[in-house]
Amino acid sequence: MRLITLLLLCVVSPVRADSVCRGQSHQGSIEGAVRLPASGENFVVFSELAWHLGRTHVHHQVAEVVMSSYTELVNTRPGTQYMYAETGWPQGGRFKPHRTHQNGLSVDFMVPVLKDMRSVLLPVSISNRWGYDLEFNAEGQMGAYRIDYAALADHLKTLHQHAVAAGFDIKKVILDPRLQPAVLDTPAGAYLREHITFNHQQVWVRHDEHYHVDFAIPCQPLP
Repeated sequence: MRLITLLLLCVVSPVRADSVCRGQSHQGSIEGAVRLPASGENFVVFSELAWHLGRTHVHHQVAEVVMSSYTELVNTRPGTQYMYAETGWPQGGRFKPHRTHQNGLSVDFMVPVLKDMRSVLLPVSISNRWGYDLEFNAEGQMGAYRIDYAALADHLKTLHQHAVAAGFDIKKVILDPRLQPAVLDTPAGAYLREHITFNHQQVWVRHDEHYHVDFAIPCQPLP
């Protein structure tokens, strides 16, 4: 009976191997990546199709930090809704149309937004490439929607704190430079100035509708 119980436990609760990342974000791979959940109490994936296609896999430690951060934000920012976007393939590697996202350490997060002073989700659909083609102006507005800078800053602060608690860091955050002053002019801004490295120049994609986060987990070299 004891042997049968142990065998059942092995089937029901398989031991998960830790992820192994290789190379860098722009040229890398990963083994043992995990897929982020499609939704939770205060978050949702930007596209269920992309989720089913396997485009939301990350290093297991990144997944733990992303999920534990959302859990904390349920309590610290009740009512705020978040949305994450693309991360990478289960095995990493080339991830079109992105130039990075290859080693399981990159996550795109859609900007949290307000409409009529309420936290809502971005109106993503196939017509706007699930949000990636949405355009905010320099003041962070898009029609009736405006970026919730305080929610964005609190998210980055929480991500960083949970990453440090897990033994690593955030390498950099990419966000449209025109929007960064408003993020830093929030209650969490002083913390972000001290702990987060933002891009200073505009990159090839604006990053106004989403912010790209690279985590700093040591990876093995590519073979």
